Amino acid sequence: MTLFQSLKPPLARREPVTQSAHGISWVDEYAWIRAENWQDVLRDPGALAPEIAGLLKRENRYCRALMKDTEALQRLLVAEMRARIKEDDAAPPSKDGPFAYYQRYGRGGEHPILCRRPRDGGKEQKLLDAHRLSRGKDFFDLGDARHSPDHRLMAWSSDEAGSELYTIRVRDLASGRELGDAVTETVGDMVWAADASAFYYVRIDANHRPSRVFRHRLGTPQEDDALIHEEQDPGMFVSISETQSGAYLLIDVGDHETSEVRFVDLRTPDATAMLVHPRQEGLRYDIEHHDERFLILTNKDGAEDFKIMQAPVEAPGPENWTELVPYRPGCMIVSHVCLRGRLIRMERENSLPRIVIHDLASGEESAIAFDEEAYGLGMDAGYEFDTDWLRFTYASMARPAETYDYNMATRERLLVKTQEVPSGHDPAKYRVRRVFATATDGAVIPVSLLHRADLDLDGAAPCLLYGYGSYGSSMSASFRVRPLSLVDRGFVYAIAHVRGGTEKGWAWYQDGKLAKKTNTFTDFIAVGEELARLGYTSPGRIVAEGGSAGGMLMGAIANLAPDMFAGIIADVPFVDVLNTIMDASMPLTPPEWPEWGNPITDPEAFRTIMGYSPYEQVKAQSYPPILAIAGLTDPRVTYWEPAKWVQRLRARMTGGGPVMMHINMSAGHGGAAGRFDSLKETALAYAFAIKAAQGFKPLIEIEGEG
Repeated sequence: MTLFQSLKPPLARREPVTQSAHGISWVDEYAWIRAENWQDVLRDPGALAPEIAGLLKRENRYCRALMKDTEALQRLLVAEMRARIKEDDAAPPSKDGPFAYYQRYGRGGEHPILCRRPRDGGKEQKLLDAHRLSRGKDFFDLGDARHSPDHRLMAWSSDEAGSELYTIRVRDLASGRELGDAVTETVGDMVWAADASAFYYVRIDANHRPSRVFRHRLGTPQEDDALIHEEQDPGMFVSISETQSGAYLLIDVGDHETSEVRFVDLRTPDATAMLVHPRQEGLRYDIEHHDERFLILTNKDGAEDFKIMQAPVEAPGPENWTELVPYRPGCMIVSHVCLRGRLIRMERENSLPRIVIHDLASGEESAIAFDEEAYGLGMDAGYEFDTDWLRFTYASMARPAETYDYNMATRERLLVKTQEVPSGHDPAKYRVRRVFATATDGAVIPVSLLHRADLDLDGAAPCLLYGYGSYGSSMSASFRVRPLSLVDRGFVYAIAHVRGGTEKGWAWYQDGKLAKKTNTFTDFIAVGEELARLGYTSPGRIVAEGGSAGGMLMGAIANLAPDMFAGIIADVPFVDVLNTIMDASMPLTPPEWPEWGNPITDPEAFRTIMGYSPYEQVKAQSYPPILAIAGLTDPRVTYWEPAKWVQRLRARMTGGGPVMMHINMSAGHGGAAGRFDSLKETALAYAFAIKAAQGFKPLIEIEGEG
């Protein structure tokens, strides 16, 4: 008897809890897996109740046993992926005043080293060695790191539990010593005052929500920090940023539909926050600054895919907004930034991005775009405001990232870095394609594809099909070294740009949320069907993958079309949607209601969510092999969601499987933070995909009684 055949999965005890709402009752037999002290567990994983901890550890043992025959494969995958990463890599320096700042990695380093040199060359100064700081810690994540405007200090933040609770410290860059300042329970971001005597930050409240902005004066205790803004609405998140000019702190308040911005003059000590436009349901806007005006990216007056307005800094209210860049349906303005004399915007149309430079004096425009079928494009305005140079990065699914400095006056492009793949990579050996699938209602869904050039498109190839489709997030068709390990083994790697993202504009997002959320699921299934019809793969040869809200997509398609998939990888999956969105005490729940609906007050939203919530819709049917991946200290998708889901699947399914879960007991939403440590989790997922594509039979027969 093989180990695979004799192993029995961990089965949790059932303790049914009945809830009712809107005249409907439902039962959760595994509610007890949610620890009563879950907020304490975020700060100290050791606080988890022994029974729950024991269950999670048994899940890990079961997963390891089922995947034991892939251990050599996993090691090989890690070695392959690591060999494609330049270990002693360095980012191109970015100039700021007398220095050029950059980060690099040492050979074997999990975390970056932050450095600078004199602007025109000279000896490197090591500012912060995050790899050294991580030593001896089960988890370490470097959050933000910002040098002060006078270049004397660096504020930096770190999370040492994976719970996204960052402590901010301040380092003297001349001596390398930390000052006495330690600001705790923050989101990790900070913005310096112009005179470097203070910095601004956002603090997490008792419900793990970013709700208050403070100004910390150096050398003073945290309890004396000045409160700049406190958000009373639990449905709104608070974040901070800085205008490219360095003149203003921006306090952004918003949810998934509505935003509101306040600004603080960073040049004025003890300045107060001023409102740009009072919040108005459905109105979204972001601001940038140039001289005496704000440049405002907004959907005001029906500009669904956004336009850019301008208003004077002294009177920025909506009555003074005038149009600068008009709204063009189907062409979504994703972001904007100002450099001296210019407004630069990132646009996306039919899933393809471009950068447009607008001369503020003449109105003349020029664009940066590429001809490939599918590619990714990003821009980095750097530190300086008064410059003719813009940095951008281009990559395709087959072509490693190329970083350019672009002179906006002469339109000269300087290639400053090409991503190195030390093990060797020839883009000509691969094919990048963009195809389209038709949804059940006729919508046309873009799909980005990568496969080997010599692959026979006869339907025999396995396919890893990735999807997300929530919050308006767009999935970039850029270069990724990790999927090459599958592609080189004959897989087709595909990204389904399903509704719920903004690949085709804001309407594409609107058609995949609230009452229309099921479009996300049926779009994904339609993509699988189309890839099979075109000969890229076939039903039963597709391994689906998605994380977080994309993990919820995985749970939904497992219920709706289990026979299509050879396996499903659900990474930190948001699968217990109904119970989570019904609980207003959860960190993300009130801000999530505009995305999913409020089932507490809205009977229709309740019925919609119950109708697709993966946990509630687990059926007595056969399921494909499923791997759920989780993090114990995850504040976004709490560990009990996948833990409950795999238990219910095992209890109700009539065949198929196996269903397994791997949980990182010392990490959160993003898994292991180190650049090499994280490869082990990817290797587990990819080994699962390979095994699932082969029918999930042991690759090596292992004798034993279990």
